[in-house]
Amino acid sequence: MTDSQTDLRARFLEAMSRAASTVSVVTTDGPAGREGVTVSAMTSVSADGPAPTMLVCIHHESRAAPAILGNGRFCINFLREDQSRIADSFSRRVPAPGGARFAAAEVVAMPGGAPRLSHPLAAFDCRVISAERVGTHHVFIGEVGEVFVGAGRPLLYGNREYQRPLPRDESG
Repeated sequence: MTDSQTDLRARFLEAMSRAASTVSVVTTDGPAGREGVTVSAMTSVSADGPAPTMLVCIHHESRAAPAILGNGRFCINFLREDQSRIADSFSRRVPAPGGARFAAAEVVAMPGGAPRLSHPLAAFDCRVISAERVGTHHVFIGEVGEVFVGAGRPLLYGNREYQRPLPRDESG
C-alpha cells in the first residue's frame, strides 16, 4: 500500500468510527455448521417486493461467512442496551462462557433454522438471495421470512465504544 492509500485508509476508519450503529449478532445453523458473529455493518434494503430484504457484511476470515454461504440462512439479532456481554462474546473481545459463544445467550430456532437470541430487541430470519465478496468482506442480502419484535432500547456502537441512547426526556 502506498503512503497515500495508508493515509486514506486511516482517515476512512477514523471517520467511520464516528457513525453510530445498532449492534447485532448474526447467526446461522445447518449442514455447514452453527456460527455467530457480532456486526455493526447491517441495514435494511427494502420493505417492498415479494418480501423485505436485509443486508449484512461479514469479514471473510470469520467462521460465520462460509457457514452462511453453506447454510443459505442467517438471523440478524438486534441487541438491547443491556446485552453488550453477548456482543463481546460473539466478537471474541472476551472469552465466551465455557469457550462456546452460544453459551453467552439462550437461543431458539427461527422457522428457517437459524438461531435467534431468546430476548433480542428484534430479529430477522433471512434466506440468502445474494452473496458477493467485496474487498475483505462478504456482502449478504437476505430475504426476510420472519420477524421477531422484542422490547427495550438498542445497543449502539460509535466512537469505538458501546453507546446507549438517552431516554426522550433526557435528550433535550
